[in-house]
Amino acid sequence: MPIDPYILLLLATVGLAALFPARGAAAGIASGASTAAVALLFFLYGARLSTREALDGLRHWRLHITVLACTFVVFPLLGLAARGLVPVILTHPLYQGLLFLTLVPSTVQSSIAFTSMARGNVPAAICAGSFSSLVGIITTPLLAASLLGGDGGGFSADSLLKIVLHLLVPFVAGQLLRRWIGGFVTRRKRVLALVDRGSILLVVYTAFSVGVVQGIWHQVSPARLGGLVVVEAAILAVMLLLTWYGGRALRFGRADRIAIQFAGSKKSLAAGLPMASVLFGAQAALAVLPLMLFHQMQLIVCAVIAKRRAREAPGEVTAPQPGAASQSVADTGTRSG
Repeated sequence: MPIDPYILLLLATVGLAALFPARGAAAGIASGASTAAVALLFFLYGARLSTREALDGLRHWRLHITVLACTFVVFPLLGLAARGLVPVILTHPLYQGLLFLTLVPSTVQSSIAFTSMARGNVPAAICAGSFSSLVGIITTPLLAASLLGGDGGGFSADSLLKIVLHLLVPFVAGQLLRRWIGGFVTRRKRVLALVDRGSILLVVYTAFSVGVVQGIWHQVSPARLGGLVVVEAAILAVMLLLTWYGGRALRFGRADRIAIQFAGSKKSLAAGLPMASVLFGAQAALAVLPLMLFHQMQLIVCAVIAKRRAREAPGEVTAPQPGAASQSVADTGTRSG
């Protein structure tokens, strides 16, 4: 049962914000630093992502369309269906966070790791995660603005302008400068990974500082948190079953079905947190809570499933499918999710 060390750091950051929230002038400084950190993250996304290698993987288009459909169509439909649980099980702010969770792109590194552990199609998982991250840069904010805009999310033309300035502009800038800085970024992945994670911790601290000042812990009772966990477990179970048996119905081979299951049933914490800070502003603390819980849940459940898949076919060797991109596309997987 893996406990992601980064989750422990995130929880420690939440605890720090609970004990010592940024107030007054310090809150303004933290907010400005958080905004800069988000812009830096998406600039690095753009600088790392090799569009040519990612597009090469489109030759295995059926698998990638299946994963994208699970990530950006089926997941959001389940999120919308959960609206009926308000206010009996979920509060409205928790539901907004849950719905946002269903709009976030898939993970990259963890999808690859579990696919490899289960003896699945690793190159396909690399491409699927990369495509989801790329599409999510644009799709997640637009879906959130559309689905949450009329649900009290507070989205407006000003919010969309912030999305463009804080997310899309840095990403495009990174893509344009990749020719000159791509090699530098690739060679220093470990250092930049620390920068990425440190930036996300700053985003979490800022969001929860605002939440603590506004009395977030008085808004969420243990019973509501328990209900949220049950709802998220149900969504994860539905997606794991749908991706596995749906892949069989679509006549994918076992290796491809494994890649579809792990890439199509997971959500990226690393991509979702910065987006939430821009989309939700002062309400970001409650918005990211469902995503943080789901992230750890998916790691535990998928680790168990991956080990089981590996035992089912101990002698099976993963073979890259025609059209799947090479392992080098792993460099496009900028986030562990």
